[in-house]
Amino acid sequence: MSKPFFEVFPVLQLNADIRDLMGQTEVERVSATKRRDFLRVYLKSTRLIQKADIWTTEQEIKKQLFPQANLTVKIYEKFELSSQYNPEKLMDIYKDSILEEFREYSHIQYNALKTAKIEYPSENEMLLTMEDTVLNRSMEGEILQILEKILVERCGFSVKIHTAYVEKETGRFQKEEEAKIRLKVNAIYSRTKGRREDEEHTARGEGSEQSTAQAPEAAKAPEPAPKQKTENAGGVTKGFQGGSRGEFKRGEFRKGGNFEKGALKRSDNPDVIYGRDFEEEAMKIEELIGEMGEVVIRGKVLSVDTRDIKNEKTIIIFNISDFTDTMTIKMFVRTEQVKEVTGDIKPGAFLKVKGICMMDKFDHELAIGSIAGIKKIPDFTNTRMDTSARKRVELHCHTKMSDMDGVSEAKDIVKRAYKWGHRAIAITDHGVVQSFTDANHVWDDLWKAEKGKRKEAGDENPDKQDFFKIIYGVEAYLVDDLKEIVTNDRGQGLHEDYVVFDIETTGFSPVNNRIIEIGAVKVSGGEIVDRFSTFVNPDVPIPFEIEKLTSIRDEDVMDSPQIDVILPQFLQFCEGCIMVAHNASFDMSFIMENCRRLGYPQEFTYVDTVGISRVLLKNQSKHTLDAVAKTLGISLENHHRAVDDAECTAYIFVKFIKMLEEQDIHNLTEVNALGASSVDAVKKMPSYHAIILAKNDLGRINLYRLVSQSHLTYFNKHPRIPKSLVMKYREGLILGSACEAGELYRALLDGQSDAQIARLVKFYDYLEIQPCGNNKFMIASERVRNVTSMEDIQNINRKIVSLGEQFHKPVVATCDVHFLDPEDEVYRRIIMAGRGFDDADDQAPLYLHTTEEMLEEFSYLGSDKAEEIVITNTNMIADMIETIAPVRPDKCPPVIPDSDKTLTEICYNRAHEIYGPDLPRIVEARLEKELNSIIKNGFAVMYIIAQKLVWKSVEDGYLVGSRGSVGSSFVATMAGITEVNPLSPHYYCSKCHYVDFDSDEVKAYAGKAGIDMPDKVCPVCGEKLHKDGFDIPFETFLGFKGDKEPDIDLNFSGEYQSKAHKYTEVIFGAGQTFRAGTIATLADKTAFGYVKNYFEERGIHKRTSEIDRIASGCTGVRRSTGQHPGGIVVLPLGQDINSFTPVQHPANDMTTDTITTHFDYHSIDHNLLKLDILGHDDPTMIRMLQDLTGRDPLTIPLDGQDVMSLFQNTDALGITPEQIGGTKLGALGIPEFGTDFAMQMVIDAKPKAFSDLVRISGLSHGTNVWLGNAQDLIMSGVATISTAICTRDDIMLYLIQMGVESEKSFKIMEAVRKGMVAKGRCAMWEEWKADMLAHNVPQWYIESCQKIEYMFPKAHAAAYVMMAWRIAYCKIHYPLAYYGAFFSIRAKAFSYEIMCQGQKHLESVMADYKKRQDTLSNKEKDAMGDMRIVQEMYARGFEFEPIDIFRAQSRSFQIVDGKLMPSLNSIDGLGEKAADAIVEAAKDGPFLSKDDFRQRTKVSKTIIDLMDSMGLLGDLPESNQIGYLMLFAVAALLIGLLVRKPFMGLNRFMEEKLEETELL
Repeated sequence: MSKPFFEVFPVLQLNADIRDLMGQTEVERVSATKRRDFLRVYLKSTRLIQKADIWTTEQEIKKQLFPQANLTVKIYEKFELSSQYNPEKLMDIYKDSILEEFREYSHIQYNALKTAKIEYPSENEMLLTMEDTVLNRSMEGEILQILEKILVERCGFSVKIHTAYVEKETGRFQKEEEAKIRLKVNAIYSRTKGRREDEEHTARGEGSEQSTAQAPEAAKAPEPAPKQKTENAGGVTKGFQGGSRGEFKRGEFRKGGNFEKGALKRSDNPDVIYGRDFEEEAMKIEELIGEMGEVVIRGKVLSVDTRDIKNEKTIIIFNISDFTDTMTIKMFVRTEQVKEVTGDIKPGAFLKVKGICMMDKFDHELAIGSIAGIKKIPDFTNTRMDTSARKRVELHCHTKMSDMDGVSEAKDIVKRAYKWGHRAIAITDHGVVQSFTDANHVWDDLWKAEKGKRKEAGDENPDKQDFFKIIYGVEAYLVDDLKEIVTNDRGQGLHEDYVVFDIETTGFSPVNNRIIEIGAVKVSGGEIVDRFSTFVNPDVPIPFEIEKLTSIRDEDVMDSPQIDVILPQFLQFCEGCIMVAHNASFDMSFIMENCRRLGYPQEFTYVDTVGISRVLLKNQSKHTLDAVAKTLGISLENHHRAVDDAECTAYIFVKFIKMLEEQDIHNLTEVNALGASSVDAVKKMPSYHAIILAKNDLGRINLYRLVSQSHLTYFNKHPRIPKSLVMKYREGLILGSACEAGELYRALLDGQSDAQIARLVKFYDYLEIQPCGNNKFMIASERVRNVTSMEDIQNINRKIVSLGEQFHKPVVATCDVHFLDPEDEVYRRIIMAGRGFDDADDQAPLYLHTTEEMLEEFSYLGSDKAEEIVITNTNMIADMIETIAPVRPDKCPPVIPDSDKTLTEICYNRAHEIYGPDLPRIVEARLEKELNSIIKNGFAVMYIIAQKLVWKSVEDGYLVGSRGSVGSSFVATMAGITEVNPLSPHYYCSKCHYVDFDSDEVKAYAGKAGIDMPDKVCPVCGEKLHKDGFDIPFETFLGFKGDKEPDIDLNFSGEYQSKAHKYTEVIFGAGQTFRAGTIATLADKTAFGYVKNYFEERGIHKRTSEIDRIASGCTGVRRSTGQHPGGIVVLPLGQDINSFTPVQHPANDMTTDTITTHFDYHSIDHNLLKLDILGHDDPTMIRMLQDLTGRDPLTIPLDGQDVMSLFQNTDALGITPEQIGGTKLGALGIPEFGTDFAMQMVIDAKPKAFSDLVRISGLSHGTNVWLGNAQDLIMSGVATISTAICTRDDIMLYLIQMGVESEKSFKIMEAVRKGMVAKGRCAMWEEWKADMLAHNVPQWYIESCQKIEYMFPKAHAAAYVMMAWRIAYCKIHYPLAYYGAFFSIRAKAFSYEIMCQGQKHLESVMADYKKRQDTLSNKEKDAMGDMRIVQEMYARGFEFEPIDIFRAQSRSFQIVDGKLMPSLNSIDGLGEKAADAIVEAAKDGPFLSKDDFRQRTKVSKTIIDLMDSMGLLGDLPESNQIGYLMLFAVAALLIGLLVRKPFMGLNRFMEEKLEETELL
């Protein structure tokens, strides 16, 4: 007696689909052999089960139920199929499964059946026609026997199987095969020949070198070279040739040779870098698994580091990889030998190393030390080359900008295509174009080199159009919004008669699948007036998954009429009506396909309720029938039964009619118009991939318009581009159908109608197919049911090729490149795993293929067709495209009318205000020189913009600090852009305009600051003279020719920054300014984490060096976009931003109004003006100090000795260093000088004047300027703070002073300050050095220059110090205001709990922090810095006022009764928004209780408990009840007084209520 399957195997776990299938089966019996090594399960099923599912079930039974047993499980299935099946229908469904069985038996039988033609002469007869071969004839009996067993015994058919034979085809296909073989042979020969020529060339080169080094005798009779060896590394091999070692006998280099003790090399072999020569074979690094003693490895050097240790020795650490793994090598050398060793041990070098494999005690990982020898070897990796005579062009390629998907740099892709001799390469990232500029930089370099070659060859005007080109494009997320809500509308009204219908089918393809049920209702006047419902016999079995979905079985439909009977009845029911369906294109495609087959008209007007839903229900995330029904409150029973779905859809449609009429829409044309304008509909429609290429410059601009709109308007998870927008901007663009995610490929997968396929094909300019491996994932995918083999994928490609021929569209073969080489898939695998993709480990071969590789991939199309799609058509598309640049080459500054005149007027007016009606010659000359340069080069508008912004900020009460070298410009000073005066130190009188630039006393301060000069009174009128001037040359800003692009950076108050940004719109007009865009990529640490997590999750141990190697391939992958903190890009009036760059929201945040450039702003800063309107704490702090003190900061003197003393001792603060933890200076908390590092600089440099502080500021911002440079020179007495190099200006001024030519001095300054000299990138340095020595420049000065990697401009340092000085002044004269401003603005981790409970409590916490200073968290380190300022405040005798929640401000400290009241956000855990909420709540009256406080402020109970523990909530009761009782009592007493009668029961009532409260 049979039992249900899961009664026999109740605990067996199967995937959902197989479990459902097996749940329909019964087990007739189970038997086992005596030895219990074979279990037979006899299965009976009324559903057809594919053999793959049977095998999976067998494996799971064995694995789950008999895990330890040596047992084979075999299921013998027997089907009782419905009468819908016959042999022909069975083979249509079951043939792939039968073939898989044959493959298990024999590949010969499998191929015979696969290539056989199967016919059915009668109902129960099958004819197999096979190729007439000896093998096929010998296998005939076995093939028939297996087929009969399957068809007759298993499936229950009475069928006779016959065979016939035909001769094997030859002719054209044989010729194609021969041609293909010839191509392969030629390619192999070319590669071999090329390698042999390389070897011969190398040998000749080596021979010629040796002939000059050897004695004549040796040259006459060279010894034969020893046999070469081949080394392996991870399967990547190449013949090993040890440089010129082949000309010497083994061990010859070790003979003789007197080597000095401690010499690096112990061999004459020129390839040996270190130690002795050695001959051992290298082992793979992945095989180093423990402390193995002496080993030899080889590999490529990835990174090199050096660390100085004791006794003038240095440890050299380098990582080396053979691409199976990576190993760290550590070796010790004398410090003076480092340069010699690292000359050969450098990234990119290939080395062989012999040493001891040991566990490194420092890193706790295997490393190689005790190095015996290191030698150079050739590159042993195989580099793929494209050796085809005619090359292909890749038209589908992704870079690291492709949204965490591509892992190759654009520059590497371009270089590879160029190296391979391809004529072009397309860059087509997903939805973005941000890699264009990087690709173009590489192209510029390639063209520059090629142009030079052509000119040398006699071509005076080389044409870049016939050079290698980059094709700029995008893989768009295309949305088909051309499908209207109403198809074929003729303006019908909403109250016409409608038939709302639904169908159930055997699948999704109107061509390949059949209708099994039609249900419909007729709607007239908004009411359902008639119904139509019937099953349809599809004449094919209903698939089990459809049965599960609809509950319709073969038995339900077998007695029903077929579609040729039902369709006329349905059409009659629909006569004169408009058709309506939910997802109407699906239902109507089946109706129209069957109308076509049966010869009925196919013209219908039909309405899609999904389209209406997307327009009317904008906040709806899903628009499925059940989801829409639920939203509208409509019942849906028996979902996926046609008549029920149709009735539900009808009620939905009736509701939609009312909603449409409320929007004044009364006919179907207006419904379509509503849908066409719906952005929300586009955001919710399915998107498909499509390739869009820019044909020319107009196409580039149109492409950028599409990209901009896709990000600004249509972004939803992806930047979507509606087809209607493509049609609007199609000029200059070429469209391709893309990959398997393209709509054409999807339509073919879904088996859509020929009419729909034709509609899609016509939209594109070319069609695309890709290697089968790209789409292999579909075979295992449950979502793609009709692809079960590589043959199916090939057939889809064949269909696309056929469509190309039919519609005269070129078909191209592309790779869909996501990484450069096959081995690079590991980077994409790790990134996709990090993003949570389950199939990350199954990477498709998405690498850049050579022409030969692609011809091989598509050989199944025949050699002629393969060559057409791989080579001919890809080159044809490339030829249609012009060579263009992705960014405009021209400069487009904004225009402000008469800016040159305005600037001149402003400057001269201000100069006359200061220096009088007759300007001193030095002032007038400087103004004329600068204005001439500024106006001539078109820079006046930039000055006017900066002037307007600064004046507006000052007008609104906020000072502005200048950045960079703008303070070098006297015009900027006179225009009010900077307060740094770059003229030489001088006195001037504001009353009578006396000036002194030339007295000996003044000239003594040349190169310093006028502020440092002694006070003087005017010799003319007796007024106190002003002191000014920092002696900064204009050339630092605009160069000696005055044409260097000015960079005017301004530090606005952080509070005012957003207002300054808004003001740019006032200056230039709305829509003319954009935030400067930035691109966030995967950083080193994040990539390291991705790689580490990937291997740890899989239980694989990798050394840190190998993780670093793999992580380096993942860094730089685009993650998101952002905005520069202060950068504003200005678009001139009349220009289209898309001619420069697309635009988008930062991080694609659709809730913000901010719009940024799509390109990183560096890519377009040569085109458009970028203003740096930065936010800074100093102006904010000075504004707060002004508010607290009432003192105008501009009236603070910059020459007070009391302020200067803060940089020498703590006397001005009235405290000693011992009171503040040993801090020797009073500079704590002062910008520029308040850190321990900066204060140590001050102590070492011993500043005596303001100008010294400027120099120290310059030193602190430089790289390799102070440490190991100026510090050593000052401490050793070689230089002083006045003579050491501190700012970039120092170099130029000093060299000019020493007699070096002015322009050369400027160039030397530029090369030094950019680090070009220190990095060895300055070709002129040796010549310049000789010139400096000739002009008596000291050697120490030159050596100092050679160490500098970055230098600060003097003007920037001066501006910073002026701000810092004013704050320092307030620290002395307005201490509470200073500390309040500091804690409000600059404190990083102020804690009321730690810092405001008194000095003793504070110092006990500080003592604890000092004890564990090595383990402090970052927050604790920040808190320690703030505590030092608090300690200083306490030491000076100042205290904190406890926070009063009704008086305290949310974010700012305030002075209350001579004490400092902290802000609410200084309470740990209380953020700024919560603090704001408390302030707002306090305005509404007193808090009744802690409950009331929590409810009104939304502050957490934890914070309330903390505030209560610190006494900040006073005597507030816990609950509102007590608070209300108190109010009630007060009110009652007041009433009693008013009526002059005591409330006698009040006491008793209060007592009772209090008792109740206590109980509660």
